Amino acid sequence: MKRRRFLQATAAVPALLTGSCSRDQELPGRILGASASVGHRLRDFSPAHPLSPSRVIQTDVLIAGGGISGLAAAHQLRKNGVEDFTLLELEPKAGGNSISGHNTISAYPWGAHYVPLPGPELHEVRALFEELGLIQGWDAAGRPLYDEVALCQEPHERLFIHGQWEAGIAPLAGMTPRDREEWAAFEATIRNYQERRAFVLPVDRSPRDADLMELDQLSMAEWMARQGWTSQPLHWYVNYACRDDFGGSLHQVSAWAGIHYFASRNGDAANATAGTVLTWPEGNGYLVNKLSEGLKERLRTGSIVMRMEVRSSQVITDVMDASTGEIIRYQSRTALCAMPRFIAQHIVAGLHALALPYSPWVVTNLTLDELPPSPGVLPAWDNVIYHSDGLGYVNATHQNLMAVPRETVITHYDSLDTGLPAQTRQWMQTQTHRDWAERSLHSLHMAHPDLREHVQQVDVWLWGHGMIRPEPGFIWGNAREQMQQAQPPIFFAHSDMSGMSLFEEAYTRGVQVADAIHAHLG
Repeated sequence: MKRRRFLQATAAVPALLTGSCSRDQELPGRILGASASVGHRLRDFSPAHPLSPSRVIQTDVLIAGGGISGLAAAHQLRKNGVEDFTLLELEPKAGGNSISGHNTISAYPWGAHYVPLPGPELHEVRALFEELGLIQGWDAAGRPLYDEVALCQEPHERLFIHGQWEAGIAPLAGMTPRDREEWAAFEATIRNYQERRAFVLPVDRSPRDADLMELDQLSMAEWMARQGWTSQPLHWYVNYACRDDFGGSLHQVSAWAGIHYFASRNGDAANATAGTVLTWPEGNGYLVNKLSEGLKERLRTGSIVMRMEVRSSQVITDVMDASTGEIIRYQSRTALCAMPRFIAQHIVAGLHALALPYSPWVVTNLTLDELPPSPGVLPAWDNVIYHSDGLGYVNATHQNLMAVPRETVITHYDSLDTGLPAQTRQWMQTQTHRDWAERSLHSLHMAHPDLREHVQQVDVWLWGHGMIRPEPGFIWGNAREQMQQAQPPIFFAHSDMSGMSLFEEAYTRGVQVADAIHAHLG
């Protein structure tokens, strides 16, 4: 489908009043991010510390955590006829790492920004997409027909390599015969795994064959070495994929997880090619907004969950109002902890503490008066720079159904995976807005040397614990197995339990636990 084959020219969106910046000017903008200071308060909070609630609220179900799992659970509870629930979220808005922002130019993502075509094992996600009208029907072969507006418009992606942009992100330009031989062998191996359906989403519906589970004991780099693959372009490509989905290098991510990135993308469509994704200007914030519809007063943001425990068959949850400091006690028949495990184990009484690796990230949204041209193919939705420290950028206005907009917002992603995560998080707190802005501009400089002259604003979001990292031994190890265990009347749902920070994992877990809670309530 040609990107704007049916579009008529319209007036451009008005530019921001700030104007673009020269090299000597300070770039306007701000640093945002998850409430790290509140998280540190929870980390240092002692469960033995007495709390004096000023009032008590009764509810059938208390959901702690308004990320995708919590929102999915609330959505499913309503579908099951359960209306007496409260959803608590620490941040000013729900969504977790799928939140989004907007300005006068466009909406834009602050984290997760697409969903690959869901395969048949993801029946919960497919059902949601039907409900939202993203799947509009099915063809005779049983393939879903997607809303054209949600499918990523062409061109999907491009790679800046050897001084110009090339179509796609596979670094095929300039490969040696040996490189191409190894590339073909890698693709054949992935195809074999796909035909075997050895790696699927959700993770726990993947087969448990011994030869597959053994891959979790190796790093992706070790597995590639065993295949005899030394091609530098192939290693760059696989390393990019590991950093992009898991926030870790091919030396840090398990081979099972690394192969899963490629082999699990088995969804199809009646009106899209394999590899197409669903995306929106605000990224997965679109799905957050849809799941949040109708919650109204049941969604309470700015709520710091301090403690959750079972007393006399009831769940007692003490919560601090972030704006007033008031302590509120919730008494519920059951509760769902839909928080990352590193937070949950500081809150839920008796929950075993696990040492889990989380990848730090920084996401930078740059508002531009225009995206400056550079050699090669035309701008795409996803734009990656070969051997850049960052992971490239997505263009928020790529899905715009108006004429090609002049002003735009590009979202630059940077996985901070070169040091120990804890030390990196401490370092992140020492960096200024100027530091982050310069880091982003430096990362994009090869492709856009004059980008600074087009910047109107630079906003930065710091994700200290951006996503769980599936290091060797984690996917099929004891720690993740422990995380699966419910403790009724307290239940758990989060993508941490899958070892992969993916919408599909978080949503599926939220639906499953909502059904379990519904059954528990009788």
